[in-house]
Amino acid sequence: MKITQTLLNILASITIYTFATAQSNRVMNIFPEGTVLHSNLNYNNDTIQKHLLDIYLPPNATDKVPLVVFVHGGGWLSNDKYADMGYMKNTVSEIVKKGYALASIDYQFSTQAVFPAQIQDCNRATSFLIDNAEKYGFDTERIAVMGFSAGGHLASMMGLSKNDNVEDFFMPNSNRSFEFKAVVDFYGPAELILFPGANDAKSPEGLLIGAAPLERPDLAEKASPVTYVDKNDPPFLIVHGEKDDLVSPRHSQLLGAWLTVNNVENEVIIVKDAPHFGPMFDVDDIRKKVLTFLSSYLE
Repeated sequence: MKITQTLLNILASITIYTFATAQSNRVMNIFPEGTVLHSNLNYNNDTIQKHLLDIYLPPNATDKVPLVVFVHGGGWLSNDKYADMGYMKNTVSEIVKKGYALASIDYQFSTQAVFPAQIQDCNRATSFLIDNAEKYGFDTERIAVMGFSAGGHLASMMGLSKNDNVEDFFMPNSNRSFEFKAVVDFYGPAELILFPGANDAKSPEGLLIGAAPLERPDLAEKASPVTYVDKNDPPFLIVHGEKDDLVSPRHSQLLGAWLTVNNVENEVIIVKDAPHFGPMFDVDDIRKKVLTFLSSYLE
């Protein structure tokens, strides 16, 4: 059979595009062989660079798959949708290997827009995933959210506030027909007033809300996950380092206590000698806890 030059050009273009996409995604090598990547999807149909997400689909999926929404950390003012995966590579790989889709999202920094822009972005990204569930093969009845540090804060906010239907937390015309079956929170802030920098407008938490939390407790309350705890919230797995010097373990202990008081299933794991982040959270026993937790609510 004679292959035309046009066909050769098309095949070459596809090869170059696939290679370039894989090269620009610096964490693709973490995932199992055969993982399908959909890279840099604009979830708000605009020109804001932070309104992008990546989707990692498990190899050889034959049916609709559960979805884990992944929210990166960075003090609400740094990092991107590849962050946290590097030191959590075994856990991230195992999630996809077990048959879950992973969608890692970017959101605007506090230096670009103050809260609630970040939770609006996260919810808008989730709406995009719901709107395109058929295209990418998601099971919209089986969605969890997982976040790290500032991303843990946002993941908790997403899971806790969804049933409150807070108008300010959604962009106009966003699809709200979703709910999170489970939340995995790695060392996320739970109460902004707990921070030592709560009297400083230039602290990360101050930049987030545009004021020192102690001077604007109303804004701090609106941006604190504990504000939204009620009996209708999804189950939580909360993991925190014992020697975290950036976000005190008290944040996770407080959130766990509020969940318990409201009869919401939760487990708080304080990792002995662990700092704020790093490979100490990617060890076998924690990874097993995460996968068991996800399978309990997504399978």
